[in-house]
Amino acid sequence: MRNTEIAILNLLNWFAKEYPKHCKHKLDMGKSCVRFKKPDQIPFELIAELIKKIAVKEYIKKYKDNLKKFKKS
Repeated sequence: MRNTEIAILNLLNWFAKEYPKHCKHKLDMGKSCVRFKKPDQIPFELIAELIKKIAVKEYIKKYKDNLKKFKKS
């Protein structure tokens, strides 16, 4: 696993741990999304914290790496 992948997994774990502190309903998360049934359930403050935890360049690199993987398959 690359450092970027480890960082992403750490962020996912952090988000899952913090989520119950911000929301009363169960976390409904897929591989690339978090689903909410009503707009008032969206924890904007938590999402803002998450966004601050990853550098834009690092995120774009990971995104491009994943695109390459999917194009090969």
